[in-house]
Amino acid sequence: MLSLKSVLAKPFAKRVYKSIQKWANSPVETQEKVFRNLISAAKSTVFGKDHDFVNINSYDDFVKRVPIRDYETLKPYVEKVVAGEGDILWEGKPIYFAKTSGTTSGAKYIPITKESMPAHVEAARNAILMYIHETGNAKFVNGKMIFLQGSPILNEQNGIQLGRLSGIVAHYVPKYLQKNRLPSWETNCIEDWETKVDAIVEETLSENMTIISGIPSWVQMYFEKLQQKTGKKIGDIFKNFNLFIFGGVNYEPYRAKFESLIGRRVDSIELYPASEGFFAFQDTQNEKGMLLQLNSGIFYEFVKTESFFEENPKRVTIKDVEIGVNYVMIISTNAGLWAYNIGDTVQFTSTKPYRVIVSGRIKHFISAFGEHVIGKEVEQAMKEALLNSSVSVTEFTVAPQINPKEGLPYHEWFVEFEKEPEDILGLAKKIDESLQKQNSYYFDLIEGKVLQMLKITKVKKGGFQDYMKSIGKLGGQNKLPRLSNDRKIVEGFSHNN
Repeated sequence: MLSLKSVLAKPFAKRVYKSIQKWANSPVETQEKVFRNLISAAKSTVFGKDHDFVNINSYDDFVKRVPIRDYETLKPYVEKVVAGEGDILWEGKPIYFAKTSGTTSGAKYIPITKESMPAHVEAARNAILMYIHETGNAKFVNGKMIFLQGSPILNEQNGIQLGRLSGIVAHYVPKYLQKNRLPSWETNCIEDWETKVDAIVEETLSENMTIISGIPSWVQMYFEKLQQKTGKKIGDIFKNFNLFIFGGVNYEPYRAKFESLIGRRVDSIELYPASEGFFAFQDTQNEKGMLLQLNSGIFYEFVKTESFFEENPKRVTIKDVEIGVNYVMIISTNAGLWAYNIGDTVQFTSTKPYRVIVSGRIKHFISAFGEHVIGKEVEQAMKEALLNSSVSVTEFTVAPQINPKEGLPYHEWFVEFEKEPEDILGLAKKIDESLQKQNSYYFDLIEGKVLQMLKITKVKKGGFQDYMKSIGKLGGQNKLPRLSNDRKIVEGFSHNN
């Protein structure tokens, strides 16, 4: 017999579906309304006065007055907010700061306001409700759900709570889900990742788990520990587990491994959350891409990736985007981010409704495990490791090794040496330490034993040139990417090594 909760879930899902259809079917009008509301609300803030918001009556006015910024260029305003000043980027003060790893400036403090917080919570809920509406499957709401996330312990800075986004969101689990939700608060507060996963295994082993959610690399670690403990497939341990919810990294490299660990295929829902906003979620099992959240206090602009670094690149709103084109996504939000470049590139898979896939970062990067390592960081790490040594390097590139033959995953550094080190392991250790120092996500993954220390693979002399020649790209203007988020380059390259 269906329980009350799953019976109630279907009409609730239908209601949410109808409200989403309403704005998804009038996308341009929805975004224009969001735009007007944002400008109106921030007119009397310091940022609004500095950028003459009073005289912004159209999108063109906005483009003329508000240049595209990243965190570095917005930082003078953010620092005032962090210092406790009000009415700087948005009315009043934020209720939280989501603290994230900065690529050039140490920690970033991303404001979350009372206006922006609900979208962070509702979007994930709505993704599940859209799934219920489409499939008619609501049985899982009676089982236990696990969300693998950061610690919910928050610190305080000038009266404003700060922590990782997933830890902040943990404080907003609706009452009707609290009994179904795992892990326990105590387990969620464990900082050491390996200890935490062991505790989660113990807590969940005998439960009726129906939804499992988290970044794929972390969930994989949880699954492997369950399998080691029981010798069973995940699908046999949790017979009613039928829905995997993920975000943060591309699931495709993990899919085959997951299906092997589970023993069967399960439905999945992709989310696109970030500290700066919850941008999109998968609204259907039958189409590629995630529904862009046009009604969540976020105004979107897009710049073609190929022209992004020009003097004055053309900015467009959703009404002028094209399917399949790589765009840098720019956001203005009710948390006080204005024409803000989050660094992600997206492609539209549909414009009726507007659906996107995340295609990468505007700069080369590795984030196969959620580490957001960029080119600047790997170059700095190599530079520091070679200081005061006689070792010299001709060329190198870095790729993730997601499925090693043994042990934990790692970053694999393919290095062509001019003068080889006597102690290659010692060099790897120095590079790894520098990377951990620069990038707190990478540090967390090493510390939490999600990743093992990077490994160096030696490349024969002239190996990189041979590779570039083999793909017809030998020449001055063609650069081998310093790092990539998959193994396409290094696989092609290994054949010539």
